[in-house]
Amino acid sequence: MHPTPDRHTNYSKRDVGYFAKRRLRRHARVLHLWALGVGAVISGDFFGWNFGLASGGFGGMFISLAIMTVMYTGLCFSIAEMSPALPHTGGAYSFARTAMGPWGGYITGIAENMEYILTPAVIVVGIGGYLGAIVGTPKWFEPVWWLISYAVFVALNIWGVELSFRFSVFITIAALAVLATFWIGAIRQLDFGRWALDVPAIPGATRWMPRGAAGVLAALPFALWFYLAIEQLPLAAEESHDPRRDMPKGILYGLLTLIACSFLTLFTSASIPPGAAKVGASQEPLFLGFQNMFGSNAKLLGLIACTGLIASFHTIIFAYGRQIYSLSRAGYFPTWLSETHSKHKTPVRALVAGSVLGYAAALAIYLSGQNSPVGAVLLNMAVFGAVIAYILQMVSFILMRWKLPAIERPYVSPLGRTGAAVAATIAAATLVTLFLNPDYNRGVLGAAAWFLLGIAYFAVYARRRLVLSPEEEFALAHRKP
Repeated sequence: MHPTPDRHTNYSKRDVGYFAKRRLRRHARVLHLWALGVGAVISGDFFGWNFGLASGGFGGMFISLAIMTVMYTGLCFSIAEMSPALPHTGGAYSFARTAMGPWGGYITGIAENMEYILTPAVIVVGIGGYLGAIVGTPKWFEPVWWLISYAVFVALNIWGVELSFRFSVFITIAALAVLATFWIGAIRQLDFGRWALDVPAIPGATRWMPRGAAGVLAALPFALWFYLAIEQLPLAAEESHDPRRDMPKGILYGLLTLIACSFLTLFTSASIPPGAAKVGASQEPLFLGFQNMFGSNAKLLGLIACTGLIASFHTIIFAYGRQIYSLSRAGYFPTWLSETHSKHKTPVRALVAGSVLGYAAALAIYLSGQNSPVGAVLLNMAVFGAVIAYILQMVSFILMRWKLPAIERPYVSPLGRTGAAVAATIAAATLVTLFLNPDYNRGVLGAAAWFLLGIAYFAVYARRRLVLSPEEEFALAHRKP
């Protein structure tokens, strides 16, 4: 073991054979990165966001979405600067490791890990809801749909990075086409005053803000769902041909696409029959709209609408595979998880482990018999991990500007420290709101317990068994005396 300049951690330097078993393959260009970013998020337009209508009404959800758009703009510009400067698969963990040492890197990594494990679980619940409504399977069959979905898309991700990226491009474009069909089909039925403002108001509130100012805070986690996971793009750095040039473009083009989609989806979905109140309680919100637009043909369109959920499910499985791989390669997680397939060079063990955890979390909540929708509970748990990771990434950005002013930055954020500070502040406010909503805070408390157990694992065991991976070597080489 070799002591490091960081207190209370130890590293082992592994031989060439260790990294030979942990190789990835470069394939991605700008289009692939754009599709990976948009595809990871696009399910947010199909399922999940709509619970914000029930929490805040249209006005509360609209204001929350505007706030989240500001937050993600600051976040994405900051990540667009850090990712080409530190082009490692570790993503958020590697940013925080460089800026704040092993503890900062691990805490950021475990928070992001929760986000990427739980987000596919949210999406697979949506897939089960859509397929159940379309095919007509009973409620108890939904976990079977979840299991089938995990099996198919983990296998697709194992098969090879080339196939994964090609499928991402195809399914993302298909999902955008479905959304465009929905937006255009909604035009002839738009009646904002009648349908978007039909959420019952509490005493003293207005139709525009039926839950009052508190509804804005309650809707924040659901508005975040329109953008959550675009920050996964840096995880593809070691599979990108030119991450220094392509990563900022992929992130920022993806953000622009998602901003347009989010506002169009919110407005059109709420402004047509059956109205915001019913859409806000639905497990398949776009399917409701398609039923109204196209009647008996809606089942086919509902099946097509699953493309958005599939796009995100597939791409976030990619993300958690790389995220677990990176933390495992560096010794933060058990190192056996980072071995890649001898032929396809994909992190098989990491992909399988993430799917088992995600499915187990969804099934546990499903079997618990709680009253709130399973997807909404999981969503709040995923957001818990996400906003902690966002806060720490923005702190990392600010610290790197201060500690490492001389490192090469192929792209520089025009929003600078101010953009990062605003994003961190909004993320912190969202974190607080997660504990205030009695409908979902039990799940959030469970996520907090998971988070604390992960920190305890590092404190007791992993910090003495770290490995000099590329992220770790970069951080140690650029450590400020």
